[in-house]
Amino acid sequence: MEDAVDQRVRRTLVHTLYSSPASLVTGAVATVGAASVAAWIADLSGLWIAAAVLAIIATIRVVAALRLSADSDGNSTAMLELAYEIGAFSFALALGTMAAYTILIDSSSQVQVLMVANALGYGIGVSARNAGRPTIAIGQLAFSCLPIALVSFLTMKVGLVALSITILLLIPAQSMITRKIFSVLRDSIASANANADLADEMQTLARTDVVTGLANRAGLNHAVSEELASAEEDARLALIWIDLDRFKEVNDLLGHPVGDKVLKGVAERLVEVSPDGSTVARFGGDEFIVFCPVDDVKHAELIASEIHCEIMCPMRVDGELLEIRASLGVALIPDSAIDADQLMQRADLALYHAKVGGRSQTCFYDPSMSRDLVRRREIEAELRTAIQRDELSIFFQPIVDLETSRIKTFEALVRWFHPEKGELRPNEFIPVAEETGVIVTLGNWITVQAARIAATWPDDVTVAVNLSPLQIRAPGAALGIKNALREAGLPPHRLELEVTESLFIEDNHSTSAFIEELSELGVRFALDDFGTGYSSLGYINKFPFSKIKVDRSFVSGAEVGKKSEAIIQAVAKMGTTLGMDIVAEGLETAEQVTAVRNAGCNLGQGYHFSRAVPDYLAAMLIAQERDNTPRRASA
Repeated sequence: MEDAVDQRVRRTLVHTLYSSPASLVTGAVATVGAASVAAWIADLSGLWIAAAVLAIIATIRVVAALRLSADSDGNSTAMLELAYEIGAFSFALALGTMAAYTILIDSSSQVQVLMVANALGYGIGVSARNAGRPTIAIGQLAFSCLPIALVSFLTMKVGLVALSITILLLIPAQSMITRKIFSVLRDSIASANANADLADEMQTLARTDVVTGLANRAGLNHAVSEELASAEEDARLALIWIDLDRFKEVNDLLGHPVGDKVLKGVAERLVEVSPDGSTVARFGGDEFIVFCPVDDVKHAELIASEIHCEIMCPMRVDGELLEIRASLGVALIPDSAIDADQLMQRADLALYHAKVGGRSQTCFYDPSMSRDLVRRREIEAELRTAIQRDELSIFFQPIVDLETSRIKTFEALVRWFHPEKGELRPNEFIPVAEETGVIVTLGNWITVQAARIAATWPDDVTVAVNLSPLQIRAPGAALGIKNALREAGLPPHRLELEVTESLFIEDNHSTSAFIEELSELGVRFALDDFGTGYSSLGYINKFPFSKIKVDRSFVSGAEVGKKSEAIIQAVAKMGTTLGMDIVAEGLETAEQVTAVRNAGCNLGQGYHFSRAVPDYLAAMLIAQERDNTPRRASA
């Protein structure tokens, strides 16, 4: 029984029999023509009948070759081979018999030579042409040559007997050549098929994600290109970009094997919930993409909602019940984009807005997102230039002792005065700096400038600088702070670094190393915006904070009341017990100052005392305060 390789090789070789009908026609015309000439010269009815038989068989063969397609799966290999054998053997036998007949009747020498040469030439020629099927090739050779050899031998004429012996030697010799050609052909085709199979397998592997079994990025690009090329003009296609929220924590806490199982579980859910005709791919890391046909925007919303719900169902992995959260960005063709690249970009942009908007939500692309992106890129480029051209300035807002009204600290705040657009608010460019990584350069610049200016103040006035989580995680972050202190000549204890709670949620290890290294040097740390995040007391217990800043929403926000007062009192009491300063932010009125002081806060910051001012005004505030201090003391 033939294996799959043998079957493919046989099919290919049979295909060669039908691959060149022109050569079949040429051979038939030449042979029938020669037979007709021989019959005309001899003027014998028997030869005319033989020539007519040859013509009929040749016609049938040509028609069969043209009508039977080796490329059609409906025509089996065995049927094609049998059909060719019948025609080939019939034609070869008719030709060989006619040539032998001319010898038997002792027709003129030119007739004998014409027919014998045609028969022998035909047999030798087809044995090479049809070497792909040696049975057919050798059979044609035998049927066209053996009748001549037999009749030649029976005449017992020396020349014809010699011809008979020559033919009998020719047939096995030519058969050996035919089989050798067949062997080379078969090995070459088998090798080509094996290489093709290997290439297909490699291509499949190159387009498949090894963890989930889904299409990878290359597979997705191929599927999208194929789908768009074959889609109808009015077809709608949706690309749903899925990003697992905080998946890194799964790998960090439970290990990568568990993380891989989560990815497989998500992949299985996506395949199950995605509509027929969808391409589901793992784009990389913890990102997945579903590319599917949709009826309209409502249909796309329904699919995205089902995908979101399916992913967020609790998943049990190795005994752990995990709750997976995801953000989705969706774009449609032709609603949102006109080609594959634009579709990918806009789905990615929608995903970005879903994550920036609070994660665990779905966002559809809107043209305003592209305008925002252009604006952010413009700000990013201009911000980099502004740092180089010293267009940025450092302003300082005082933090005041609520008992003595003395300035204890100045918080350094960056201001950008654009030469064409005027002053840009921090909430316009700081988020862009965070997203693009420019915050690292900007943060280091602020620290250097603030330390340099603070070194000119009295020794009891400190400076506070806000740090971004990205700045802390950047390589050499602690070294950058140390260099800023050394260049400015500012003692470490006069520098306060303000951090927010989001820093600890994202990355505890690098944060711990950073805080520990600088705390040992004498740098002080403050927890900023306390009360707006998780407000975990574990952070306060673990890290050496010397100051806690109560967020302004508890002081001057819309929800200020008994609850906020109780929270301030609790935080103040905790701070007193732990030896920490408690700063109330956002103080705007004398009543608020009295309230937070009575609640236990010992420091305050806000417009009631001063807005953020340039460095020379900060120096004037200190000077005025120091000049007034002796007068207040004597009074």
